[in-house]
Amino acid sequence: MNGSDNDNTDRADRGAAPATGAAANTEPQPATTTASGTRKRWLAIAAGVIVLIGAGYAGYWALFLRYSQSTDDAYVSGNVVQITPQIAGTVVKIAADDTEFVKAGDTLVELDPADAKIALEQAEARLAKTVREVRGLFATTAQLKAAVDMRSADVARAAEDLNRRQRLAASGAVSGEELQHARDALASARAAQVAAQQELAATAARTDRTAVASHPDVLAAAAQVHDAYLDVARTRLPAPVSGFVAKRSVQLGQRVAPGATLMAIVPLDQVWVDANFKEPQLATMRIGQRVTLTADLYGNKIPYHGTVSGFGAGTGSAFSLLPAQNATGNWIKIVQRVPVRIALDPQELAAHPLQIGLSMQAEIDTHQRDGVRLPQQTRATASSTDVYDAIDAAAAQRVRSIIAANDPAIARAGTTATASAAKPVVREAATPVRRVATGPQSASAERSR
Repeated sequence: MNGSDNDNTDRADRGAAPATGAAANTEPQPATTTASGTRKRWLAIAAGVIVLIGAGYAGYWALFLRYSQSTDDAYVSGNVVQITPQIAGTVVKIAADDTEFVKAGDTLVELDPADAKIALEQAEARLAKTVREVRGLFATTAQLKAAVDMRSADVARAAEDLNRRQRLAASGAVSGEELQHARDALASARAAQVAAQQELAATAARTDRTAVASHPDVLAAAAQVHDAYLDVARTRLPAPVSGFVAKRSVQLGQRVAPGATLMAIVPLDQVWVDANFKEPQLATMRIGQRVTLTADLYGNKIPYHGTVSGFGAGTGSAFSLLPAQNATGNWIKIVQRVPVRIALDPQELAAHPLQIGLSMQAEIDTHQRDGVRLPQQTRATASSTDVYDAIDAAAAQRVRSIIAANDPAIARAGTTATASAAKPVVREAATPVRRVATGPQSASAERSR
């Protein structure tokens, strides 16, 4: 009995074992299905997010990004106005130094004016002497004109005497000898008349169709005074523009030559940005496109706004000190960059000044693509300075005053004389104001008047 019971028990156990294993296999299936569904759902969400991000980026690129070209290879540039002397001299005063602001017309450097003043005094003396000599020449011309008139009167008197004696000689009242004397007197008077006319013509050739102020000798002397006056004025070197002083190299007592650089003036209100873009970025750029810039000095919180004003004529390497030699065997292609000039808003520049050489980041909006890429544009306004105009006007006034002081007729003439006296400075031909008779017919006409 016991043996049968044990066998039955073993069979029951063996039969129950598969059932227990089946039950164990079927119990975890609901959890696995749930996890798989969750993973699929998250994968679908992730894929949808990626698709949305891609679509959003594609839309952003299509609407904005493809119309934007940016670079951080951009730097502030500007004019560096060099201060150079026009004459040689010794520096006796320096009125400005680096970092200082100067206004247009302020004196920067002074040279020793002693030699220039001596040369000016000598030129003024020569001009005064020349004016008086020319006045004497005009007076001599008038004197010779009177002499011609007198010789013409002598000829007329001698001719009348000869005619009267010829009429009397027919009746025997006048001897042949007296008649010959009359003929000789007429010939002598005519010879004297011709000599006086030739002398008048020689003198009139030096004064004809001119006046004292416009006489060539006076013009030459006046030009020397003008030149000497400019040399005196050029011993003071003014600032041609307003700006900050930089690169001062001049020292007191230094002997400087014409053209030597003494210092520089940088007008920071006229700076611009040179942005160096790669070749592929230039195809859609046009002059006038809007630009947004930021400076490393102020950060992204202070943007600048400008416009594209021009493109460089070549790449930076083409104009470098040592240009690339691409014909060599060891050639490597390098993407080139071309400078693009960007004009800044003056108001923004005044509110947040920039200095030359500062780093900038530029982003160009290329929506507007009308026109050619490289238009042949010309500059609307030219850079100029008027700080030297007063010097030239003062020199002209100095010449006029010297001429008037040595010619009372010009001093009395007033405005007309002033206009005539200005002629020597610009070396223009004066309007003829005096005519002189140079021949017998003119002398007779003058006598008849």
